[in-house]
Amino acid sequence: QVQLVESGGGSVQAGGSLRLSCTASGDTSNTYSMGWFRQSPEKEHEGVTGREGVAGIDDDGNIIYADSVKGRFTISKDNAKNTLYLQMNNLKPEDTAMYYCASDSEKTTRGWLLLPWYNTWGQGTQVTVSA
Repeated sequence: QVQLVESGGGSVQAGGSLRLSCTASGDTSNTYSMGWFRQSPEKEHEGVTGREGVAGIDDDGNIIYADSVKGRFTISKDNAKNTLYLQMNNLKPEDTAMYYCASDSEKTTRGWLLLPWYNTWGQGTQVTVSA
């Protein structure tokens, strides 16, 4: 079993930057596919299915971004450190949400990296962007 812990969230003004980290511990073989998701308070009652895929990556080097963050966010993975990153630049108020990382041992198609099918989720880190 793998455990995921996110960090790096905070409050910034529009146009600012944040770097999220997600550190895996335990059975890190369960991190072949990983993704960043976000969830607004309005969708919290939907649970995992209410989480919007932001960026996904796998150990084959496949990367995908949601259209809303392309050109502003960058996902990366350091397997030596068992850590997933999300560099977020030019943040906008609409990026405000709880951000979660997720992982799974399975390989999937690139598009599926943005869907909430993963078997392991972190507890989330809050990102708040003010206008």
